[in-house]
Amino acid sequence: MADSSDLWIGSAYLFLQSTSEKIVLPSLYGSSHQKSSVFKALKLALADSTGSLHGVDMLKVHCSEPHLIIQLKFCLRENCRKFLQSYRAGLFRESLQNHLQVTLSMTAVPVQVELKAGSEQLDRMLNEEERCLDCIYKEKPDRLRDEEIAELEESFRSLTCRQQSNNTTPSNNCNSLNSSSLSYCSGRSSLPPGATFIFQEQHFANRTLTPDDHQKFAKLVSKKWKQVGRSLQKNCRALRDPVIDNLAHEYDREGLYEQAYQLLLKFIQSEGKRATLQRLIAALEENSLITLAEELLGLHPSENDTS
Repeated sequence: MADSSDLWIGSAYLFLQSTSEKIVLPSLYGSSHQKSSVFKALKLALADSTGSLHGVDMLKVHCSEPHLIIQLKFCLRENCRKFLQSYRAGLFRESLQNHLQVTLSMTAVPVQVELKAGSEQLDRMLNEEERCLDCIYKEKPDRLRDEEIAELEESFRSLTCRQQSNNTTPSNNCNSLNSSSLSYCSGRSSLPPGATFIFQEQHFANRTLTPDDHQKFAKLVSKKWKQVGRSLQKNCRALRDPVIDNLAHEYDREGLYEQAYQLLLKFIQSEGKRATLQRLIAALEENSLITLAEELLGLHPSENDTS
């Protein structure tokens, strides 16, 4: 087993099949009009699963009805671990379904997923994380990125950069985009115009959470991130207690920032456009984190926040 992140490279195949008779993923991907939309949904879901735009590489997409088969390449053990955890929890599948629904403009795109490394069916051993990692590590990529994938990647990157510059303050480099910003870009279909909520007798526009909200929350919530998670879990099944406790254990070494960041990431991945500022503010208010709520609402400079 290789622990060095510089040397850790592995490969796996992701099999996708729609459970709807009306939706054939290989046909959609084979369509010149829909190919980029399917690719975008795949790219966003993979980014969501690892927390990074570069967490997983797609090398080739094979169309073999009824399956769409994607060859994946992992260059860091930790990225592979994060993907497996997301896959095991059902978050990757849910994220993919949500992104397909948005990019293809459909009411629902139910998807069945399978994961294989060589002859090993990884779905049968997902609870044995180290074994799955070893199986993926043993399977080295047998190709470079397909030319078509490279073209789709470039088109996706250009589109995402334009969305980022239109929706938020432009970053210095589009390579800095992470899964959070991608999730928000793809899901900005948003709330009804004029939707507002009341905080401290003032009206505020409701909206989906942004990358800036995400980072401020992780930075400032400190030790109360678990309490906020339990407030959010009342209307979010993805944050039931075992998940929150697991996050505390898995990211104990990384510290409070990463624990809080991963908590809100799960909320955003699960709830999509329903992951709103109003819901987060209500959870903060319930836990007496008024200063942090005010910071998210732009009521005072962040340097004054001591939450």
